[in-house]
Amino acid sequence: MIAVSFFEVREISKRFGGLMAVNGVSFQVEPGEIFGLIGPNGSGKTTIFNLINQYYPLTSGDIVFHGKSIKGLKTYQICHLGIGRTFQVVKPLKRMTVLENVMASAFSRVNTFGEARKLAMETLAFCNLLPEQDKAAKSLPIAGRKRLEITRAMATKPELLLLDETAAGLNPGELDEAIDLIKRIRDRGVTIIIVEHIMKVIMSISDRIHAINYGQTITEGKPEDVANNKEVIEAYLGESYA
Repeated sequence: MIAVSFFEVREISKRFGGLMAVNGVSFQVEPGEIFGLIGPNGSGKTTIFNLINQYYPLTSGDIVFHGKSIKGLKTYQICHLGIGRTFQVVKPLKRMTVLENVMASAFSRVNTFGEARKLAMETLAFCNLLPEQDKAAKSLPIAGRKRLEITRAMATKPELLLLDETAAGLNPGELDEAIDLIKRIRDRGVTIIIVEHIMKVIMSISDRIHAINYGQTITEGKPEDVANNKEVIEAYLGESYA
């Protein structure tokens, strides 16, 4: 019997006019794994996330979750299947409270106000955001808004969570708290694909890392192997450092 992969992207590509933003990228993610996706600015990382949740349609290739193609599904249908995500630029519902923001996400899984409030409160507690529940989302500092973004995604009860630069803009103490939260999410049974520029984060939590540049794969492997890869060093620092 052929084993069914948990999650897989197969030779995915995305063309915007004359620009090939993603070009034939493939990888598999195993259940319970933290899978890092790295590359310089403009390398196609966020575009891959947008292809996974079908914010953009694929130009070619396929995306498979639990052995079934999700190509062509609506974004909300992919969320209902169990793939959640955060966004690089956080945009909370500013005039609503923190609790109301999370409740809005919880309605993707439950149908009543009471159920949504219960799920939201549980998720806020798990993400250490419960003390902020009655504050307006717009009043949160950057670390709070980043944590709210994760909390909202977790309220959709994902099996697979896509984290897009959730540590950007955080100070060292906030970084440690973010790393702890990501590990606790994984320990809860959620598989994670994370895009991150901060090497302290990506190297300390990833089981494997997939590096891309100009929309194409450079290498994939354990964090220490990827960090020492000549092409990865060239992509980030230039040829003189390789």
